[in-house]
Amino acid sequence: MGKMFSAILPEHEAFIRKQHVFFVGSAPMNEEGHVNISPKGHDVLRILSPTAVAYLDLTGSGNETSAHLEDNGRITFLFMAVEGPPMILRLYGKGRVILPGTEAWEALAPQFELLPGARQIIYADLHAVKTSCGYSVPFFSYEGERETLQKWAAAKGEPALQEYRLEKNTLSMDGQLTTYGQLMKKTET
Repeated sequence: MGKMFSAILPEHEAFIRKQHVFFVGSAPMNEEGHVNISPKGHDVLRILSPTAVAYLDLTGSGNETSAHLEDNGRITFLFMAVEGPPMILRLYGKGRVILPGTEAWEALAPQFELLPGARQIIYADLHAVKTSCGYSVPFFSYEGERETLQKWAAAKGEPALQEYRLEKNTLSMDGQLTTYGQLMKKTET
């Protein structure tokens, strides 16, 4: 039932663009470290080419994906149909974190609406695309985006968000430095 591809085909791109939520998976090399799966909403994903994607990552209570990408770069994206014909689509790649103030940020940021709380862009070069049936995924109806995170970030303001990121986003739950944590460590020395 599953089919492998070396790049995003036009029909894959059309499917991805219809989805209102996607999931990002990553894991540290350390077997005892935690595997992380994060749901992402809003219009934050961009297909840059058949073998590259990026998403605008918003400030959250953790930053596991960043720590895992610092560790080994492995990343998986999952999209699933909850309306219409069934399908699951996964993108497998090597990712990296792009922080504000870098040349890479200046090049990629214009492709996004910079939502309140934007902290980094996750960029991935893809080496495989896999589709599978999705026959067991139930139907759900899309009602709209939650605005809670954006309202929280806007009310906090950038200075308070920086403090929050220092407290919550520099280390993973396994104690690994995130890309943001690496930057903070360099600025201290």
